[in-house]
Amino acid sequence: MRLPLRDELRGRSPYGAPQLDVPVRLNVNENPYPPSSQMVADIAEAVGATAAGLNRYPDRDAMALRADLADYLKLESQVELRPDQVWAANGSNEVMIQLLQAFAGHGRTVLGADPGYSMYGEYCLITGSTWTQVPRREDFTLDVAALADAVATQRPSVLLLASPNNPTGTALQETDLRVVLEMTRESGPDGADTVVVIDEAYGEFRRDGVASALHLLADHPHLVVSRTMSKAFGAAGLRLGYLAAAPEIIDALMIVRLPYHLSALTQAAGRAALGHAVEQLAQINVLRAERDRLEEALTSLGWKVAPSDANFVFFGITDRAGEVWQQLLDDGVLIRHTGPAGWLRVSVGTPEENDRFIEAIGKVRT
Repeated sequence: MRLPLRDELRGRSPYGAPQLDVPVRLNVNENPYPPSSQMVADIAEAVGATAAGLNRYPDRDAMALRADLADYLKLESQVELRPDQVWAANGSNEVMIQLLQAFAGHGRTVLGADPGYSMYGEYCLITGSTWTQVPRREDFTLDVAALADAVATQRPSVLLLASPNNPTGTALQETDLRVVLEMTRESGPDGADTVVVIDEAYGEFRRDGVASALHLLADHPHLVVSRTMSKAFGAAGLRLGYLAAAPEIIDALMIVRLPYHLSALTQAAGRAALGHAVEQLAQINVLRAERDRLEEALTSLGWKVAPSDANFVFFGITDRAGEVWQQLLDDGVLIRHTGPAGWLRVSVGTPEENDRFIEAIGKVRT
């Protein structure tokens, strides 16, 4: 059978990290701690109550959930937002797709920095957008001068940057972000502002003193800050992502979103989980401490380590990265073999899982 598959999709494989049944899985940046028993009970109760009305469509705009998310962002980042400045969707994947559907697409450019999250290119492929990147500096910080040149010549409709960055874990410096926000005014197609999207999927794990981009929203209406409940809330299976932005940007997303895109069950479960924000934020301190312990252990073993503000550690450099990955797997520890060449990424696990990783990597020569 011959299918009329789009030409740019021919020969491509679906995105996905290895899913292997091994004792220690530290490859997809999951929160290693499941929800507490009380959080599970509250979610179950909320979903059960909502299920009685499944014959009706959900709240199309998810206003109660968006209000709760605004309250959470005030708690976490001390930034006060109205519900109409928050938008929610099925994971940050759908958030990104909706942004590109609204502001990018055929004939428009989305700009990023390399190395970055590999799915960004996939989002562009799906939406027919042109994806280009500027190289980061050797220490993985943003090369603002190179980015400025690219903005001036390519006039992107969207600039997409992660902070902390995946896979490197490095956070975007506020001074650099302020420069970026100024350079992207009237820099898009036909003199429109470039929409600057800061992906803070790992934002809750940033070190003390590293501010969220959320506090720059008031003065920069072309800024979007994306978040997720997958990491900090240990709710990767919930598939609930969200963003904060000017109401005008959210109005544009409502044009491209599918009707009733967020199920009543997801909305109920998300609201119940948000009721446990304080305990989830407290748990993050444990993961931060374990991240720092992994960095120290890898450094002491002779590996080069990128300073991380996320729940993972990026380390290298070796011309045997694939061999190291396989040797760890043979020892029952699964990490991520990702770009750039010579680097590997390990997620922060429980103390016991991290002990297993440290023991296993200690058997590997650098």
